[in-house]
Parts: sequence; C-alpha cells; structure tokens
Amino acid sequence: MSRIPFKNSILSWIMKKRINQIDYFRNNPIEIQNKVFLDLIKRGKHTLYGKDFSFNNISSYSDFSKLVPISSYEELFPYIDKSRIGYQNVLWPGSVRWYAKSSGTTNDRSKYIPITKESLYDCHYKAGKDMMSLYCNNYPETNLYNGKGLMLGGTQENNKYYNFTEGDLSAILINNFPFWVNIHRTPDLQTALLSDWEQKIEAICQQSVKENVTNITGVPSWVLILLERILEKNKCDNLLEIWPNLELYMHGGVHFEPYVDHFKQIIPTEKMNYLEGYNASEGFFGIQDQKDSKDLLLMLDYGVFYEFIPLKDYNNGKIEAIPLEDVSIDEIYVLVISTNGGLWRYIIGDTIRFTCLDPFRIKIVGRTKSFINAFGEELMVDNAEKALKITCENHRCSIENYVVAPRFMSAGSGFHQWIIEFKTSPNSLMEFKKELDSQIRNLNADYDAKRDNNFVLRELDIIVAKKDLFYLWLKQNKRLGGQYKVPRLHNEPEMFDEILNLNEV
Repeated sequence: MSRIPFKNSILSWIMKKRINQIDYFRNNPIEIQNKVFLDLIKRGKHTLYGKDFSFNNISSYSDFSKLVPISSYEELFPYIDKSRIGYQNVLWPGSVRWYAKSSGTTNDRSKYIPITKESLYDCHYKAGKDMMSLYCNNYPETNLYNGKGLMLGGTQENNKYYNFTEGDLSAILINNFPFWVNIHRTPDLQTALLSDWEQKIEAICQQSVKENVTNITGVPSWVLILLERILEKNKCDNLLEIWPNLELYMHGGVHFEPYVDHFKQIIPTEKMNYLEGYNASEGFFGIQDQKDSKDLLLMLDYGVFYEFIPLKDYNNGKIEAIPLEDVSIDEIYVLVISTNGGLWRYIIGDTIRFTCLDPFRIKIVGRTKSFINAFGEELMVDNAEKALKITCENHRCSIENYVVAPRFMSAGSGFHQWIIEFKTSPNSLMEFKKELDSQIRNLNADYDAKRDNNFVLRELDIIVAKKDLFYLWLKQNKRLGGQYKVPRLHNEPEMFDEILNLNEV
C-alpha cells in the first residue's frame, strides 16, 4: 500500500486557514457580492460582449440590469462559437483553453461552456479546497489525508483545428490538478481520462483496491456502478472490507436522496460522512457547511455574481431578476449567474429556494425544464425525490433510477406514468404505487388538488424497468460516465417513450 508523503495534520491546518475567509463572506455577503460585480464589469469592458452591451456605461447594478439582457445558452451561443473558432476577448479577456461539454440544447447535441483560467482556479478548484476546509472544520479528528481520494471523472479531447480542449468538466479538472492533489488521488491520470467507460471501470477496480482510500468523489449514479463492480470483483459484502478507513463521500450533480440507502448498504458504518456540493459546468455555487443540515452555503467569493427570477414570474414569461439582497425565504427562484468564465446574466436552468438569509443558504429544487405541469400540478423534482424516498423506506425497497412523464386522456384529464428500475423490489407494487401517489399529494398541494376525486389527475402508474434499462439507454445515446445524468421529470413524453420502447425490447 502506497505511503502518503504529507502529514495529515499539516494539510488539515492549511485547509482550515480558509475558514476565516468563508466566515468573512458569511458575515458580509452583500459587500463581497458587490466586489465580485465590480471586478466582473471591469474585466468585461474590453471584450466583444462588453462593447456590444455598453459595459463602459455600467457603474451600478441598476445600469447592469438595464443594459445587459438575461440570456439562455442559445442566446450566448454566437459569442461562444466565435470564441471556439479562435477569436480572443469575446466573452472574457484573452483566449479560452477549455470548454466543458454539458447536456444538449435546442441547437446542438451538447452545450460548450467556456472554462477560463480564472473560473478554473478561482471557482472550481477553490470550491474543491473549500469542501475539504469545511469538512476538516466540522470533523477536526479526520484522517482524510492519511489516505487517497478516489475520483471518478469523464473524458476530454483536443480539438483538431483550434487550440483548446473540450470534454467533461471532471476530466478538465483532473487533467489540470496541481501535483499535491494528484499524489493524494487515485486512479492515475491515464486511467482517469480513458474514453472507454467500461474499460475505465475495470482499470479503476484494479488500481483502487491497492490504495488506502479514505474519500470518494463523483456523481452518485456512476459512483455506485463503480463501487458495485469493485465489490463483485473482490467478492466482498461491503466496501469497509476493502477500505477500512473510508470516511467521506463528496457528491453533487443530482439529488442524492434516491441513492442514500444504497450507499449505506455498501458502506455500513455510522462513521461514514456525506458532503454535498452544488457544482455545474458553469461554476460551483454551494457547499454543505453544517454537520447537521443538508442546506448549502451559497459561496459568494468565487467570481460569480448571483441574480434570481421568481419561478412563478418566469413561468408566466416575466424575465426580470433581483439581486441577492432582495431575495426572501421559501420563494422558488430561477438562478441567473454572471461569471469569471464569461457568462453574463446566464440562466443556468436550475431552480433553488433560500432556507436561511443569515448566512445565505439554499436548497436545489429542480430544473426549469425538469418538472411536470401538464395539468397545473407543478410537480418539481424536489417533491418527487422526497416522496420516492419516504415510500421506499416504508416499503423496505430501493431504486436504481426512474423517469416520469404525463399521459393524457379524454377531456383534459390524465395521469403521471413512472418507469422505475428497482434495486430491491417492494413486496407489493400496488401498495407501493398507492403510497407514492399519497406522499406526492402530501408534499404538493397543487398535485393534491388536481387528484381530488380523480377529476383532473388519476392515480399514477408505474412500469417496472428491466435490469440496467437506464444504463442501456445512456449507452445507446453515447452518454456513459462523466457528467451525464438520467432525466427525471419531463412535460413532453418523447424521451420517456424512447426509454419505454427500450424496456420492451
């Protein structure tokens, strides 16, 4: 087993130094956001985008909100495309060396999110260190650094015609890690960046079992596939037989609730800790900073300026944002960001709500396009995940993945149809279905009202997925590994039907 050259106590001390800066923005959030805003405007003045939207005339947030439009990816795409073909100073000073590929849009199979040097180091890497800092602060007796971190990443490739790299954000991060991170990480760089997902899984299995792994990082759905393969190859019942010092799993990218029980089953110890981060290709926005709460601290000094559109306004076509100081508790907001990656008043597509205003803490509710409102029920991912978790606990079962879409009947009525891949099936699917429907009614007043007397919505329906259905769908669509996620809730049934058809093959 390899030895780690740095003392755990030294690295823990270095990480804890950052806590003072985090405390400062916790106590002075508006001051810090104003500084971020002014710095972004200063840097943006000499870009093509800055000239197009009169950044020279911006001296206040009021000027900014009047002169700069709120934009979707499609609206920023002409600038991103110009940057990708070699133009400098387009959205951010200088040239862009990396582009993170994210899920597709209306005009392309993938989004290409610019990653500048500033966003790489002052946002993404800073957030990674902050996750460690906050963890060490909450668990001062940690032995995290006496072992290695298992990181599951995606792939990247160099563009054949222009001097930049594109791929999964995780691959870009791993490929540019400083040396002190790499010596505390497994697998090796060559393995981490393998493009063949199944080959990568096998290689990681061989390497990682030889290490003293104390922490794991990655998207839950893909990490579970890897961990199950490791258990299978080593004929073990749980991961503590392989890594007795495992103490932390850092996750983000998808709601964790559907996967909690599965992780606890294969890591059966109360000493195991779980730390959530709110990360995306566009930036890193929040970290779970308290031991006893899953709320995420909004990170305010990463070169990201935040604005918010009330979801009810957004759904009614009123696209007007407010700054951080004007938000309120429990209102659901569409997140708008301006970043040191050159994104300006960009609608990232996530919806959040504030749980605390001192300091500013949030919960991720869902996506602007990942909800069902076919009958006025306004079912959000947050509702679906909570209802599913409670129902699984009560029926002592667990799931791998799921997707939901509306089904229409005569006279404007219908129902929600679910495809669920169970890891452990319930004793009675009928009783499971009834309770899931009931739990959603308890959590969502609009859904409950539409379900009253089956007038608009009838009881939901569940189709049991065959084993590995969602894995097969992702493979068929060339989305294995990395940042790709299974879709959850959709108003339009096309993707649902594609998965359903695959289930019947």
